[in-house]
Amino acid sequence: MQKARNKTASLLWLIFRYILIIGISFIILYPILQQLSVAFKDKTDIYNPTIYMIPVHFTMENVRYAMAVLNYWPLLKNTLIFAASTTLLQAASCSLAGYGFARFNFPGKNILFTLVVLTILIPSSTLMVPMYIHFRSFDLFGAIHLVTGKEGINMLNTYGPSLITAAFANGLKSGLFIYIFRQFFRGMPGEIEEAALIDGAGGIRTFFTIMLPNAIPPLITVILFAFVWQYNDIFYASLFNSSSDLMSIKVSSLPADVNQYLPGIMGIGTGTNVKVDPNQVSLIVDTGILLAISPMIAMYLFVQRFFVESVERSGVVG
Repeated sequence: MQKARNKTASLLWLIFRYILIIGISFIILYPILQQLSVAFKDKTDIYNPTIYMIPVHFTMENVRYAMAVLNYWPLLKNTLIFAASTTLLQAASCSLAGYGFARFNFPGKNILFTLVVLTILIPSSTLMVPMYIHFRSFDLFGAIHLVTGKEGINMLNTYGPSLITAAFANGLKSGLFIYIFRQFFRGMPGEIEEAALIDGAGGIRTFFTIMLPNAIPPLITVILFAFVWQYNDIFYASLFNSSSDLMSIKVSSLPADVNQYLPGIMGIGTGTNVKVDPNQVSLIVDTGILLAISPMIAMYLFVQRFFVESVERSGVVG
């Protein structure tokens, strides 16, 4: 009797887990499946109430129009280069900062690290105005004003602010990345560095030849999350590069761009009086969003294992 109860409880627990997994998978996959359905649906299918997910009139027209409005391939290339550049700079600077906090003692170390942790807690929006003013007339230590008598360099609508902040461990989520590296280096045995010191290696050589090659797990974690967050970032992109060709900027203005450029692309005329069917505009916008997230979905399929391991090791989600 007890054995039968245990078997029934195990079966119910198994069914509950399957229901939970299917429910979570549905919540995650349904919006993507819906976007896929829209991307290949002809505009005549919009007005057929019997068509739900699977298009009757399959077409690539929406993809072609969305690519034309976005100028997709040059935009994707530009965004990937930008995200990769800031990611590499951020990984390098944050690993150095984390190593310094973990292994070296210097005056004010605890206060500085507290400030680093505060950057994780303080909302980025509170720093928007000072950062905007700082890079609108960028002048390091007032050197430009001292030499030329003029105001600093206006770096807005260039990639300079993002690259500079990433190179000096002050970019997007840098506080979190410094914390991850610091915790990892603190856990490494000090005997490794002592052996390197006896062999004549200095601090920089020890970091690059011994510590950094052993820091592959946090390095992968930081690179993956930094790249994804930089690719999707709209806050810093709109603050520093509002007129640049970045995917997040283009997606935010996609509905207006489709309304403006689609009539010309379709060859039905130009001007404010020429309008396209709003439902077709909605199809093109949804297809453009799908194209924007496609590189991230493709990347996740290939590096899924590293993402899961990163979340397990660091507790970072989102």
